[in-house]
Amino acid sequence: MNERQARLFVIAAPSGAGKTTLVNELITHNPGLRFSVSYTTRQQRSNEAAGEDYIFVGREEFEALHNKGEMLESAEVFDNNYGTSRTQVAEYLRRGHNVVLEIDWQGARQVRESMPACVTVFILPPSLEELERRLRDRRTDSAQVIERRLRDAMNDMSHWDEFDYVVVNDNLERAVADLQAVLDNRGEAVATSNEALRTTIAGIIGAETTD
Repeated sequence: MNERQARLFVIAAPSGAGKTTLVNELITHNPGLRFSVSYTTRQQRSNEAAGEDYIFVGREEFEALHNKGEMLESAEVFDNNYGTSRTQVAEYLRRGHNVVLEIDWQGARQVRESMPACVTVFILPPSLEELERRLRDRRTDSAQVIERRLRDAMNDMSHWDEFDYVVVNDNLERAVADLQAVLDNRGEAVATSNEALRTTIAGIIGAETTD
């Protein structure tokens, strides 16, 4: 058992910001960190492994799990359902492992309501142009889907201020270091309250960062 109480880290981002790559890097550098594998009703992609990337289920099974209270959080994204296993997270924490969730802002909001002690991190791309380039370079979606993802990304990014920390993924090594700092409880430079960071964010999303 760890000396410090195990913590739940919630990482969210717009599609294409690179959160999956960052989370994988974080887990590689922290063998004791546990990743909670989400349920989803969407089709499995060719580069994904069932049970490792996602737990792929039908809509009826997903709804049954949700109705039983098994979902710590759930959301509908691009007409597909996603959800986090409450049992899996609780068991990891009970064993003294820090846990990381890779979910969207809607799910993060639900987790905060259920587990207010969680630590939340939002990942931003360095620019909207770079986000579009990354989405197109994946070559997994049609042009129509990409346009929809870009529109939804703008809405997603408007919720950055709900999170404890914001990491700008302009350089993989630096972004991983920023996440590691949050994990180690020394993430002041990427705290949402940091005025320099807020100015950077305003430049990325073209919005005011103060009320």
